[in-house]
Parts: sequence; C-alpha cells; structure tokens
Amino acid sequence: MWTYEKRLQFPVNIGRTCPKTARLIISQYGGPDGELSASLRYLSQRYTMPVKTVGGLLTDIGTEELAHMEMICAMVYQLTKNLTPEQAKAEGFDAYYIDHTTGLWPQAAAGLPFSAVEFQSKGDAIADLTENLAAEQKARVVYENLLRVIREPDVREPLKFLRAREIVHFQRFGEALERTKERLDARNFYYFNPEFDQPASVPAGRG
Repeated sequence: MWTYEKRLQFPVNIGRTCPKTARLIISQYGGPDGELSASLRYLSQRYTMPVKTVGGLLTDIGTEELAHMEMICAMVYQLTKNLTPEQAKAEGFDAYYIDHTTGLWPQAAAGLPFSAVEFQSKGDAIADLTENLAAEQKARVVYENLLRVIREPDVREPLKFLRAREIVHFQRFGEALERTKERLDARNFYYFNPEFDQPASVPAGRG
C-alpha cells in the first residue's frame, strides 16, 4: 500500500541528553492532540468518506502523520539516549524511567497514557471533517506552546517544520469540507435530509 523511505521527513539531529525536554515533546506522540491520534483518526475515517477524493486525502494525511510520529519518537529517543538514572531523577523523568526505562511509550506531557477516546471516527462526513479541522488547530497550538518553552535550535527546527504541516493540513481539510458539502447538498443530505426533515404529518381527525 505504501512505499516507505528509510529517512525522516525532516532531519532530527539533537546533540545532547535532556529528559526534561523529552517529557514535554512526548505529548505529541501520545497526548490528546498528538500524531498517533491524528494518524489513527484519518486512516479510520477514510473508509466511510463518501467523496472518493477526500478519502484519498485522508489516506495521504494519515500516512504523513505516521511520518510525524516517527519524527517525534526520534526526538524523544535522541533526548534520552545515554540517560543515567541520576539524570532521570534530577530532571523529573524518573517515573517514566521506572516504567519504560528509555523505551518509547505513548503518553501526554502530564503522564496520561494514550487512549482511543482521544480521537473520533463518526462515519458522518461533515462531523469527521469538522473534527479534523479542530484537531489540526489544536496540534498547532501544542507545537507553538513547545516552541515558547524550548530554546535549543536543534530541537526547535523539527518542531517548526511540524507546526507548518499542521497549518497545511488545516487548509486541505477546509477545502475538503467545502467540496464534500457541495456533493452532499446536491443530494439534499446536509442542509435538508429527507430521512429526518419531512414535515410532521397530522393524524387523521386532528387539525
């Protein structure tokens, strides 16, 4: 289905160990607005998308989100490479270290584990695409918060790239929503759905 290139979408070359920074960035792996939930959201929604070109867009963006997840994991890995127990304890990474050592495990910055309740696949084109627009904006905000806190250039550059991609995805989903609404409106599906919106009938003998 996919051709996998064995390289990151944007290079990650972090030259120091910093578990404190890793604990923040890991939120974009397993947090509520992270790349894991984004990829699962889009790759699940594509099956019930009635507009084939929009289903293809969901496949494309969902696949790219997997590449973004790979970047985030590479960043966390590099920031915790050669981590000592003393460093973990000194920089607030000790609870994670106890459970996972330096293995990659999806959680939010606050420590909450990833859960499938963090994304939705509703089977309704308008609902799903509207959620996707909100999801991309929330992910953008998280990247901007990370950039406000993190000062190291070798960490900031990949984060800036990922933030820019969230903006592009938001634009693509906005276009997809308009295209989908046009198609559904033409079938009286969105603004007027005949399955639900028929005028109420008046029982015989009344009115």
